Amino acid sequence: MKLRSTVNRQVSVEMGQSDAVEYVNINDQPSSPRVHGTRKVSILPLIFLIFYEVSGGPFGVEDSVKAAGPLLALLGFLVFPIIWSVPEALITAEMGTMFPENGGYVVWVSSALGPYWGFQQGWMKWLSGVIDNALYPVLFLDYLKSGIPALGNGLPRAFAALALTFVLTFMNYRGLTIVGWAAVLLGIFSLLPFVVMGLVSLPKLEPSRWFVVNLGEVDWNLYLNTLFWNLNYWDSISTLAGEVDNPKKTLPKALFYALILVIFGYFFPLLVGTGAIPLDRDLWTDGYFSDIAKVLGGVWLRWWIQGAAAMSNMGMFVAEMSSDSFQLLGMAERGMLPEFFAKRSRYGTPLIGIIFSASGVVLLSWLSFQDIVAAENFLYCFGMIMEFIAFIWLRIQYPAASRPYKIPTGTVGAIIMCIPPTILICVVLALSTLKVAALSVGAVVIGLVMQPCLKYAEKKRLMKFSTSAELPDLHGPEQESVDSLLE
Repeated sequence: MKLRSTVNRQVSVEMGQSDAVEYVNINDQPSSPRVHGTRKVSILPLIFLIFYEVSGGPFGVEDSVKAAGPLLALLGFLVFPIIWSVPEALITAEMGTMFPENGGYVVWVSSALGPYWGFQQGWMKWLSGVIDNALYPVLFLDYLKSGIPALGNGLPRAFAALALTFVLTFMNYRGLTIVGWAAVLLGIFSLLPFVVMGLVSLPKLEPSRWFVVNLGEVDWNLYLNTLFWNLNYWDSISTLAGEVDNPKKTLPKALFYALILVIFGYFFPLLVGTGAIPLDRDLWTDGYFSDIAKVLGGVWLRWWIQGAAAMSNMGMFVAEMSSDSFQLLGMAERGMLPEFFAKRSRYGTPLIGIIFSASGVVLLSWLSFQDIVAAENFLYCFGMIMEFIAFIWLRIQYPAASRPYKIPTGTVGAIIMCIPPTILICVVLALSTLKVAALSVGAVVIGLVMQPCLKYAEKKRLMKFSTSAELPDLHGPEQESVDSLLE
């Protein structure tokens, strides 16, 4: 990879025009496509990578029934995607094809608000992703401990969690193509038992059970956090855009198909579980789908569901780590992190980013499930607010900029589209506990201080920072002509 000093770099464009694999600079001279000797990710693996970034299956949605009952749970997974998932996926499709590089949302925010806030976006989203990933080895072992009691606690559990983290981290090291096709196989294995469960449940379905609701007994904090946690992270795939085959066409299609897959993967199992089994809200906690499977189909179906849940956690882990590690690589290519983060292994993977992300997972694994969900939601909300601002700002400042995929709305429509999810973000933040808010704000403060410290280290030559010569400059000392942004 060609690198140039961040101090001496030449200004070419403020924001480059993009196509499938390259940017076009102000003189319309295409930069060289980045080639790392590795295969690009095609649409089918990309769909399942998005699926695992966002969902991974219905494991973890049970709390929505416990918190609000069947009707609100079912409506939540139909209405919430319209309010939240669809806008986030559309913004990811537009911005991800506008900036098809591994920095993803970091580059979006940096191009609109400047590199300081781009760094803050990267820090909050990376930390949110690592916190999220710390959950999956724990959940994997929770699903296995009923069959292997020794994994319930103590040293065997700790060693098993470390061994699982190592194995899955090694899979990420071996290449994104391997991770993508592994996600396809894991996804089919994880969803198929729910199709079978739906078929065997047909004689026992009672539609009246779907309409049970009691607004006086709704735990809104648990309900909203469960919906939010299970339907966010659509933008995470943007940090892999540089590894996607023909991203301007592939990314929007993959997001569309993944959206359908995610909604079906949540709604159908909830429909079966709430319609075929008498309601006892207290039983609707993590792992309850395996109990429903035993009642409807027998022990064999229960074991299949438990195995699918375990495999799903593996899929979510490798997808999230891919996104987190390639984000660090993208930030290093933009000169926001030391140059060693931009180095790739012989398999084309970001070795240092993988090591840092895996270390964060191990260090944060002591957090409880509830703290993990609430803390990552809090940090994620901050990051999404900056993404919305960047999206609208770029629409206002550069309405005619090249956008291979563009949401079919004007600037006013773009603003209106962002209002409902912004209101939802405010509600989620308002419902956070003082402990979660304090921990999350403390993490934000660390990022605010870290960026100036890294700049000081660069100035004093304590660490080497470089910007990839194959990427256009987002910020120069002078404003360039808006004509450079036009198609």
